[in-house]
Amino acid sequence: MKQNNMNPWFLTGFTDGECSFSINIYKDNTLKSGFNVQLFFSINLHSKDFAILENIKSYFGVGYINKHTQQSLQFRVISIKDLKVVINHFDKFPLLTQKRADYELFKEAYSRMLNKEHLTMKGLYKIVAIKASMNRGLSEELKIAFPPGEGDVLPVPRPAVVDQEIKDPNWLAGFTSAEGCFMVRVYESSSIYQLIFKLTQHSRDEQLMRSLIQYWDCGNVYKYREAIEFRIQKFSDITHKIIPFFNKYPIHGIKALDYADFVKVADIMKVKGHLTAEGLVQIRKIKAGMNKGR
Repeated sequence: MKQNNMNPWFLTGFTDGECSFSINIYKDNTLKSGFNVQLFFSINLHSKDFAILENIKSYFGVGYINKHTQQSLQFRVISIKDLKVVINHFDKFPLLTQKRADYELFKEAYSRMLNKEHLTMKGLYKIVAIKASMNRGLSEELKIAFPPGEGDVLPVPRPAVVDQEIKDPNWLAGFTSAEGCFMVRVYESSSIYQLIFKLTQHSRDEQLMRSLIQYWDCGNVYKYREAIEFRIQKFSDITHKIIPFFNKYPIHGIKALDYADFVKVADIMKVKGHLTAEGLVQIRKIKAGMNKGR
């Protein structure tokens, strides 16, 4: 495997936020079963983050990058031989979110394909049953082609994800590079400025998000329907814990620019610059160019 300077735990954290393990089952009249099976690992990012996809491709030494939509790119690994490289990585540096359950199911399908089971009707039904428990489940077309209860097409149980301990700080740097948000909030009525750092996930990862409170010894967790948000907004926690952490374990990709601006505003606020007219102008200008304004 070709290596570069990307930390392996950073890669796992980043893909915990952005990756997808997928099984594509489609009609193929050249096969006896009438269907073909394709596995692929993918990461979709805005085209502004081409550099980070290049680094991921370089790390794995397999796969390719192509245009996904008008403004996005996709890194994809599809060959059985190349997928072994991906599987070796995630077996050694495990995913922490509930995405790990999809990975374990994906790996089971991979093993069946290595044994050519997908070329038999019995094996095909087994892989359909695996797909039924992954991501969004079966498409309407596949539900019609493989009715529940026939040929063992009952969704297999999803593996339990219980070990969600953060084993390396680089995982958190990668996860934040994918899912984090560095914000400057302005309360116009009172001219109050506030720095906010947050991470958002599906509510199924509530345990992991709550563990961040203990990990950083600060922050709170908030629920919004199916989402769960870990948030730090106390200024002393931002300056004494979060900024030193990410200075040591850097953010990568386009989000690194938002983090750099976030730090600039913190530096202005440290010296009470936000209480001066000049400082307010600086902060407003920085804020206008962050996140969606970039």
